[in-house]
Amino acid sequence: MGSNAKAKAADRKARIAQMRRAEQARERRNRILAIFAGVGWYLLDAANDKEKAQAAPVKGEKTWSNLSRNHVQKKVDYPMSPPAGGDHNPVWLNCDAKVYTKEVPNGNAVHSLEHGAVWITYNDKASKADVTSLSAKVAKTPYSFLSPYADQSSPITLTAWGHQLGVDKASDSQVNEFLDKYVQGEQTPEPGASCSGGSMG
Repeated sequence: MGSNAKAKAADRKARIAQMRRAEQARERRNRILAIFAGVGWYLLDAANDKEKAQAAPVKGEKTWSNLSRNHVQKKVDYPMSPPAGGDHNPVWLNCDAKVYTKEVPNGNAVHSLEHGAVWITYNDKASKADVTSLSAKVAKTPYSFLSPYADQSSPITLTAWGHQLGVDKASDSQVNEFLDKYVQGEQTPEPGASCSGGSMG
C-alpha cells in the first residue's frame, strides 16, 4: 500500500513538473510573440513616419504645379529664378554628379529637372567654403548638378521639378533633406530618364 502511494505521489509530481514546463514554454512563446509584435508595430510606425516625411514638403520650400513640358527651341521666360520647370530645350544638360563653374542654359537645365535631377545653384553671397562643400556633395550624388546663378535671392538654391528651396549655408540640414527627397523623387515627370549624353552646358 505504501509503495503504491509513493508511486502515485511521484507520478503526480512528474505530471505537475511537466505541466509547469509546458506553462513556462507557453509564457516564453507568448513573450517572444509580444516582442515580435512590438517590433512589428515599431517598424510599421517608423515606415509610416518615413512616408509622412516623404510626403511633406521640405520646410520653407516653394512649389509650383501643372508646369508645361513642351520641347522648344526658343528662349523661355520663366516665372521663377532659377527656373523649376516649364517648357524647355529638347536637349537636357548633363546632370550626373556634374559640377559646372559657369552659368548653364536654363532650358537645358530644366530638361534635366524633368529627368529627376536636383540643380544646386549659388550666387556671389555664397562662401568659397560652401561652394567647395557643395561641389564635393554633388560629385558623389547621381542626378544632381551644380552651377553659379547670379539672379537668385538666396546664396544657395536647390531646385527640383516644381520645387525650390533657398538656404544661406551648405551645412543647413535641409540641403540633404531636399536631395534625399527630390533626387529621382515622386515629383519626377520622367523617372529613370538619362542624365548623361546631353548638353555639356
